[in-house]
Amino acid sequence: MHDLRWVRDHPEELDRGLIRRGLPPRAKGILALDHDWRAAETRAQEAQARRNRVSREIGAAKQRGEDAEPLLRQSLMDREAETEAAAEAARLRTEIDEILAELPNLPAEDVPDGADETANRVLRYHGEKPHFDFTALTHEAIGERLGLMDFARAGRMSGSRFVVLRGSLARLERALGQFMLDLHTSEFGYLEVSPPLLVRKEAVFGTGQLPKLEEDLFRTTDGRYLVPTSEVPLANLVAGEILDEGMLPLRYTAWTPCFRSEAGAAGKDTRGMIRQHQFEKVELVSIARPEESAAEHERMTACAEEVLKRLGLAYRVVLLSTGDMGFAAQKTYDLEVWLPGQGTYREISSCSNCGAFQAQRMKARYRPAEGRGTAPVHTLNGSGLAIGRTLIAILENFQRHNGTVALPRALQPYMGGQEVIAPDG
Repeated sequence: MHDLRWVRDHPEELDRGLIRRGLPPRAKGILALDHDWRAAETRAQEAQARRNRVSREIGAAKQRGEDAEPLLRQSLMDREAETEAAAEAARLRTEIDEILAELPNLPAEDVPDGADETANRVLRYHGEKPHFDFTALTHEAIGERLGLMDFARAGRMSGSRFVVLRGSLARLERALGQFMLDLHTSEFGYLEVSPPLLVRKEAVFGTGQLPKLEEDLFRTTDGRYLVPTSEVPLANLVAGEILDEGMLPLRYTAWTPCFRSEAGAAGKDTRGMIRQHQFEKVELVSIARPEESAAEHERMTACAEEVLKRLGLAYRVVLLSTGDMGFAAQKTYDLEVWLPGQGTYREISSCSNCGAFQAQRMKARYRPAEGRGTAPVHTLNGSGLAIGRTLIAILENFQRHNGTVALPRALQPYMGGQEVIAPDG
């Protein structure tokens, strides 16, 4: 969320960033409301000051035995003026806050401009694509032929965009989560967290899913929300807190189910496991000093890449354009894994630097070791990785002509030494 004081000092920068996002400029309207709000605040304060002065004069008049009625009438008028001005100020500030809450983060200078994913910039490729002497199948065809991936029964009990995994595929999902967590905690210094999966409105507002993205959330009957990603509870671990600079950076990871309505995905990826209402993901979240967040972004992306490298999966790193970034991000790298069954690269991780945007919403600050006052922390988040999509990538990249699937060496210890997934395995 953008700080109103920053908007006052940088109106051109706000408008320039919004225009790069494909949005109209808003600074002029915000500053007009800000002017009216501060004027109303001033009127309320002046009326209160007059009322306090008149109150003292009333007391003095009564002590002298003089008629205080005119002063009492003036005090009443001042009270009414103060109440009216305070109400106007509160209304205007609410209107300003609502506008600011709906404005996205501003893109970093090196983010490419563009309306959508066609303007994304591929930065690098890694790994060799597999070559088959047979026609590569999609993951859903492989899973159903194995007898271990069941969309029909999942659909009967839950509707579309759900799946039942059985046997070795259920174990593979679990193995992937354990492998990723072990890597991130033992080698990369992330602290494992087991967070709540239900959060209050304030938590999803803090990370930027509310109010703009509410249609993509599942809400319970008591007003809480199922987490669309564990970024929400992990980032909110520092909400409302003032951290000592020496504590930073904080690095958290969690393996949780995630829940999304996919409201904007009608007709997209209707087959298979690419886009589900419920899916597993290992999330990475960092809380950093502002001057360290750019380097932390590169580090986080490298941590996510390492998962793909150790699994032997070909991928590419893409810098997202201004029109393809998420609401809270100022810069995002997508990792896209090669899926031979689809003959294309698909996103398997997004690593974003949100700068101070989420921290402003969450009121998360730190106290510099040198200097006075406090400042917003910077927050970063990334998938390390999406487990379902990693499972998809393994099925498609390591499929064999006889219908079996080879398991990457890194996963075999987590699969009890199993090297191959066979039908009904």
